[in-house]
Amino acid sequence: MQGQFLIIGSAVVIAIIIVIVILHIVKKAEMKFYRNKVKNLEIQRNMVASTPVLLELSKVEPIIKNDKMEEKYNRWQEKFENIKGKRLTVIDDMLIDLDVYVDKRDYKSCGYRIAKTEIEIYKVREAAEHLLEEIKDITLSEEKYRAIVIKLKAKYRSLNKEFNEHRELYDFMQEAVEMQLENIERTFLDFEHIMESNDYNEVVHVCKALDTMIDHMEIVINELPDILLMANKVIPNRMKEVANTNKEMLEKGFVLDYLNIDYNIEESKKNIDKILERVKVLNLEGSMFDLKTMLEYYDSLFVDFEKERLSRKVYEETVVDFKKRLDRTNTLVSDVYDQLDDIKNMYDLNDEDVEIIHEVNKTLVMINDDYKKMIAKDESKSSPYSMLNEEVDTLSDRLTKMEEDFDVALKSLGNMYDDEVRAREQLGEIQEFLKESKNKMRNYKLPVISDNYFVQLSEANEAIHEVIKELERKPIVIKTLNTRVDTARDLVLKLYNTTTDMIKTAQLAEKAIVYGNRYRSSFEDVDKGLNDAEDYFYKGNYKESLDIAIKVTSLIDENIYRKLMSVYEK
Repeated sequence: MQGQFLIIGSAVVIAIIIVIVILHIVKKAEMKFYRNKVKNLEIQRNMVASTPVLLELSKVEPIIKNDKMEEKYNRWQEKFENIKGKRLTVIDDMLIDLDVYVDKRDYKSCGYRIAKTEIEIYKVREAAEHLLEEIKDITLSEEKYRAIVIKLKAKYRSLNKEFNEHRELYDFMQEAVEMQLENIERTFLDFEHIMESNDYNEVVHVCKALDTMIDHMEIVINELPDILLMANKVIPNRMKEVANTNKEMLEKGFVLDYLNIDYNIEESKKNIDKILERVKVLNLEGSMFDLKTMLEYYDSLFVDFEKERLSRKVYEETVVDFKKRLDRTNTLVSDVYDQLDDIKNMYDLNDEDVEIIHEVNKTLVMINDDYKKMIAKDESKSSPYSMLNEEVDTLSDRLTKMEEDFDVALKSLGNMYDDEVRAREQLGEIQEFLKESKNKMRNYKLPVISDNYFVQLSEANEAIHEVIKELERKPIVIKTLNTRVDTARDLVLKLYNTTTDMIKTAQLAEKAIVYGNRYRSSFEDVDKGLNDAEDYFYKGNYKESLDIAIKVTSLIDENIYRKLMSVYEK
């Protein structure tokens, strides 16, 4: 028991020692963390204090040559003294307080005061950097603006050289351009005076003015010759060409009023005058665009002129062909329309067929009216050929559509007439077929003709009579006529087949009996069978007679049927 208590006691002592050690390590780490924070803040404070404001201020002293510069210098010194003497001192006190709180291990207060210190250092750093930038704007101004002006001078010399080498291109504007170039040179001199007096507030405005003037002069040097050339020569010459072409075409009978050429030429002259007035004061804004627009307009007029010439040629060819088509269609439609009552009396036309013809006639009347109006425009010279050409194309399309509708109506009427002609031809063929059937029956004198033959003959005659009645009916109902013809043809064909089969069977039966007679005396069964076959034959039962005759004869001659067929076919 004592041993167990000893072990437990030892474990407790070791645990307590371990806890103490851990707590010590944690507190030490925590203190180190906050000391590092304070150290970092001290470094940031020192960086602010080391901002080279004094160095830059020392560069300003030699260039103070006016009251404005001296005022700025004094204000910058006051700001720097405020930063160094007051605001950095406040930060130093805050850092000392932080050291005290860290030593006391008052970490809760440390966190809040560290944040306040960081904010204050940030504000002072921003103020110091801003002050430094203000001072550098002055100390670096000469170098910076000198570099800018050197580039502007190079650009100016290039423009001046371009102008002097091509002076004649600037025509009456030479003096105005020279004056503007002289203004730029004077501004360069102003820059030098300002730099000598170290008036860096004014130098900014001078540099901006130089940049603006040179940019504008670049536009003048580059665009002015083209503007003057277009305004004084190119466009006036183009207007003259357009006016002459317009006059020639008007004399040849072209209608060009819709182009408003005279009005547009006058307006163009006014616009050119306005552009030249602006050019005199070197205001080129929009001038090149306006002149290019004018030139494109006059170039497009030549396209319109060529279009009118081509339209006239096409129209004069097309209108002749259209007139021929229209006259031909007028004659054809008039003939059909005049005979419409007779056609209606001849055939049973439906409402749709008649309506199509009426609509076609109405459409044709409107096309004729529009054609006359178009010809009137041509004769009175009140419409350009491009529009006349479009009108004749539209009329042609309308006439084509009307002809298609008319063809549908004519096709319907033509089919009715064709059906009637075909029915009359088929009637003759059917009657000839019936006549042939009767002649066959008449030529081969059968002892007995079956009742079926006479029934079919009666049906065929009646069907033919119905066809004749339909053909004599006015108006003819084509659908009914075609049905009658089909029925008559089927019945006559049926009669013809019946007649052919009856005669064929009777002929074969007769030949079979004759062929078997040679065996009557020798074979009693043959004699008896042939007597039965003869009885059936004279009663009109030709099929039964043929079957019996072949059956009894085949007892003697197995090839009797083949021989009969061979003889029949010959």
